[in-house]
Amino acid sequence: MPEISTVPSVPSAPPATASWGSLFRGRNGLLALALTGGVALHAINVHIVTTVLPSVVQDIGGLDWYAWNTTLFVVASIVGAALSVRLLAVAGPRGACIAALAVFALGSAACASAPSMPWMLAGRSVQGLGGGVLAALSYALISVVFVPALWPRAVALVSGMWGIATLCGPAVGGLFAQAGHWRWAFWMLLPVALLQALLVAVQLRPAPDAKPAAGPQPLIPGLQILLLATSVLAVAAGSLSAQLLWQGAGVVAGLALGAAAVLVDRRAQVRLLPSGATAWGSPLGAVYASVALLLVGTTTEIYIPYFLQTLHGYTPLAAGYLTAAMAAGWSGGSLLSSGREGEGAARLLRAGPVLGTASLLVLALLVPSNLGLDPGLHMLLCGLALAGAGAGVGIGWPHLLIRVLTLAPQGEGGMASAAITTVQLYGMAIGAAIAGLVANAAGLIQPGGVVGAQSAAVWLFVSFALAPLLAALLARRITRR
Repeated sequence: MPEISTVPSVPSAPPATASWGSLFRGRNGLLALALTGGVALHAINVHIVTTVLPSVVQDIGGLDWYAWNTTLFVVASIVGAALSVRLLAVAGPRGACIAALAVFALGSAACASAPSMPWMLAGRSVQGLGGGVLAALSYALISVVFVPALWPRAVALVSGMWGIATLCGPAVGGLFAQAGHWRWAFWMLLPVALLQALLVAVQLRPAPDAKPAAGPQPLIPGLQILLLATSVLAVAAGSLSAQLLWQGAGVVAGLALGAAAVLVDRRAQVRLLPSGATAWGSPLGAVYASVALLLVGTTTEIYIPYFLQTLHGYTPLAAGYLTAAMAAGWSGGSLLSSGREGEGAARLLRAGPVLGTASLLVLALLVPSNLGLDPGLHMLLCGLALAGAGAGVGIGWPHLLIRVLTLAPQGEGGMASAAITTVQLYGMAIGAAIAGLVANAAGLIQPGGVVGAQSAAVWLFVSFALAPLLAALLARRITRR
């Protein structure tokens, strides 16, 4: 799963960016570790779960609920990210981080002890709630604990934790899964969360003369968040039925609830999105729509470990690392493209979705069958296609974020940048819900087995290639002069 990103509000005339050495020197280094540890824990968990899920369903069942592990996790993360602003105002930086870590640890313990899939899904929901708060706080606290000159470095460091997770998560999950002890992949998160809580308790202590913040507490667009979460759950619920009528009803209900969230937000006093963000005809609306569509395309990764293990006999470790190639492609693409400006950036915004579409179509050929290829060559081509799907998002991602700031209405830059997280999470959640519906309807459960997995893989990758294709069409509107 790709990184959850946002952009802190910046001063009107920001100072020159400080060096990396300044960020890691003295107390700044410990503060950086206190902030990045939470998002690293959240990110590593994402890749651990993706890797161990095939082993989980073999042990406790629930293949028809497979995608719900991601759907509920991300829906809960949306709620957690929205609540983080209020939690930070009420409990302060230290209290908010420790509370989020405690909730995350509780969810991890529930997953580790799950005797059945419903129990596992409840644990994943609690994990997502804590993880959403941790991810949001990691960015929100940058402007609180660091001077402005360190903000760009701190943002890059927090985002870079997803690259570390790409290396660590599949290794941890794959080793435990291959040893037949997938539960320990969750248990081992508890001591890590405890160590992180101790670090936060020491480094984020309030100043002796600190006073509680005066004035009204920040308001939360609760109705819009509720409607978005319900729209995802409606689509996911449709995937549980074998009848096309009920599957269609779930999709229609989900779209209606999503549209209702947009209408409510346009008229609300406390808005979720900036002015003009819900108008598809506007460049800002096209940017947000592109963010959601690109994230929908990447949610195919949740089924990749299952397909590779079922259809090609890959070990959990190998399947996990191949899946992580998508996140690696995202991170690498972002790093390589971040220095482009002007027409070069515009070309990347147009090329990225095209690369993502082509990569998903290649996966539709490679994943269901090995095409008579040598196993090593097949693994290499799968890895390249997965990296291409991630890079299709990554090469344009920094420039989408910059356009959010430049296109935002006057005085709404903070709201516009914060909304990126919500839109990104919603794209992940709705993508996971639709992925479950498509896979189940295409035969993953009935007839199941190899034949069902082959059919599900074809339909999943081909249908999800439409999402970045639509983003490619929107890119023309975004880059139009």
